[in-house]
Amino acid sequence: MRSRRSLFAIPYVVWMALFVVAPIIMVVIYAFTTADFAPTASNFVGMGTYLSIFTRSFQLAIIATVICLLIGYPISYMMAKEGPRFQRLATVLIMLPMWVNFLLRTYAWMSILENNGLLNQFFDAIGLFDLINAIGAQLADDPSQYVPITYFRMIRTQGAVVLGMVYNYLPFMILPIYSVIVKLDNSLVEAARDLGANSATVFRKVIFPLSLPGILSGVTMVFVPAVSTFAISRLLGGGTHMMLGDLIEQQFLGGAYNPHLGSAIALVMMVIVIICMGIMNRFGEGEEQAVLL
Repeated sequence: MRSRRSLFAIPYVVWMALFVVAPIIMVVIYAFTTADFAPTASNFVGMGTYLSIFTRSFQLAIIATVICLLIGYPISYMMAKEGPRFQRLATVLIMLPMWVNFLLRTYAWMSILENNGLLNQFFDAIGLFDLINAIGAQLADDPSQYVPITYFRMIRTQGAVVLGMVYNYLPFMILPIYSVIVKLDNSLVEAARDLGANSATVFRKVIFPLSLPGILSGVTMVFVPAVSTFAISRLLGGGTHMMLGDLIEQQFLGGAYNPHLGSAIALVMMVIVIICMGIMNRFGEGEEQAVLL
């Protein structure tokens, strides 16, 4: 009977072997070989040239993750405290943008943030630019030399890249936190209040520590795709703020075609991400044990 059940696992094993294990093995082989497949470590030696790209990628990913957490946690907490009808409606509204193609959502933000986009048109319609130009001309030493502002430069900036990350990955922060908070045992909160704890203390001592598993899951689900994104940085960053995903794509599909270097970069990024995830998991286990004690 057990042997028959194990047969059902064969498709999954084959799938994992073909589409997970085999690609990783190929990446490792390419990373440690030359174009002639001779063993080498030279692909890693010159990687210091791209240190600024590594730094920018992790910096923007961390900023986007923190913003998602600051926005997502209050939303998750509010959803968990409302009734089932509101929770279902809020879940649908959060998931609704994810039913639209990822690229279409990013292109929509391009039309909003462009120099002649919807946002700048709105600012122009309400007279914001006229007000800024009037104040600027008054404060300028030579009003005749003052250059009037006709738009805010929002596209092709790091801020636009972070905005795109937050918009696309925010649901991945909200839903894990919400799923943990909504399942918390309300008797723990009532017990804390019976012992004289106020709302702030209950949240700090009970609710927040118990919601850490959801926070860590959300942080992981946002940080990992954010640090390796390439479509958002290319479309909203205009190619001027290259990230690791753009660099890897350039090595495989761009004019700089060098799959061995691209594999080495991908391998390094994979190791760094695994280390970060391991640290977060260890932190989560330590906090959970502290709460239990």
